[in-house]
Amino acid sequence: MKNQVKIFSGSASHSLAEKIAKNYGQELGRVSLLKFSDGEFQPSYEETVRGSDVLIIQSTFPPTDNLFELLLMIDAAKRASAHQIIAVLPYFGYARQDRKDKPRVAIGAKMVANLLSAAGATRIITMDLHADQIQGFFDFPVDHLYASSIFLPYIQNLNLTNLTMAAPDMGGSKRANAYAKFLKSEMVICYKQRTKANVVDSITLIGDVEGRDVVLVDDLIDTGGTLAKAADIMLSRGAKSVRAVCTHAVLSGNAYENIEKSGITELIVTDTIPLKKESSKIKVLSVASLFAKVLHSVHSYESISSNFIVS
Repeated sequence: MKNQVKIFSGSASHSLAEKIAKNYGQELGRVSLLKFSDGEFQPSYEETVRGSDVLIIQSTFPPTDNLFELLLMIDAAKRASAHQIIAVLPYFGYARQDRKDKPRVAIGAKMVANLLSAAGATRIITMDLHADQIQGFFDFPVDHLYASSIFLPYIQNLNLTNLTMAAPDMGGSKRANAYAKFLKSEMVICYKQRTKANVVDSITLIGDVEGRDVVLVDDLIDTGGTLAKAADIMLSRGAKSVRAVCTHAVLSGNAYENIEKSGITELIVTDTIPLKKESSKIKVLSVASLFAKVLHSVHSYESISSNFIVS
């Protein structure tokens, strides 16, 4: 006999959680958030979760309160005798800190993994981690989903006859190559140099884009500086058009302004992070049905590999 599934949402991902719950076929569970005048808060389940498989949906983008709220919800479910606690992080924050890239820095992704484990999570479901090896930071199952199953059909429907996939940096070459192989297209790579975070000093284009419809692919877009510069360079080299597909729309700082002023025809993102504002250049595709389908499979102990087009 299967345990009852109950789906709850943190305050940062309520809209997406509602869509996931609807696609799953049930209502979101009742949860309240008590806030104290000093900024402290306390989540509380307003229904029993004893013996249930509890799914908690919360992306951990800034502020850090979003991560801490998720941790408190996991702890509360554990103390309320939930059978299993599955943390669903459509966007896994701090994933860019996956290694020591210079002396005396933290490995933030590993620390977050430790916190989720200590809080009481028994499984993690997330999407397009900045680095695949973050899965190894956990000692329990991690279901790592890929937005390619959503992006690839969209790209195919554009019917671009001169398609070229592009990696915005060397780290994204594996992802861009996987897309290029599936779509049977050409591929180019951008080599960028930084002196500090979020500031690109120079970009060098490796490959020919003349007369091509280019699609840049990345796991996230933060300030948009890299994509804007890459698009402008490609257009100056004769590219017919430049689009970008990025799973997580972090879009901080001057991101919206950078996108609007750039030569990018269209930026396609998912709803793992809600947009701060609308933009005529930004197209949002929902991941709700994919997460709901995977959650069904996980609860039924069925394979989820059929959901991967490109990994």
